[in-house]
Amino acid sequence: MELTNTIIAVDFDNTLCFSNWPELGEPNLPLISYLQQQKASGSKIILWTCRAGKPLEDALIWCEHQGLSFDAINDNLPEIIELYGNNSRKITCDIYIDDRNMKLEELVGVS
Repeated sequence: MELTNTIIAVDFDNTLCFSNWPELGEPNLPLISYLQQQKASGSKIILWTCRAGKPLEDALIWCEHQGLSFDAINDNLPEIIELYGNNSRKITCDIYIDDRNMKLEELVGVS
């Protein structure tokens, strides 16, 4: 099986939504627009958040109101699980979008 679609994992709090957990805040409209365009182009979108239970349900409703839908939520895509024969705890994707991530180059000053 060959994967041809870009897979994007995106965080919710202070990434999709400017929030003070567990509250919901204002949408990050440029990011939401980007994700909608990517999904329309065939990319797969994974919501990758620490939210669970009611806070996760609230976030999903909030995302639906923003016109966002996801191919997986806090989980790998079914085709990834099939490809590797297991469901790793680490999400497999091409792009991680999160307010707390750093590139290796930024961390250790290499290029």
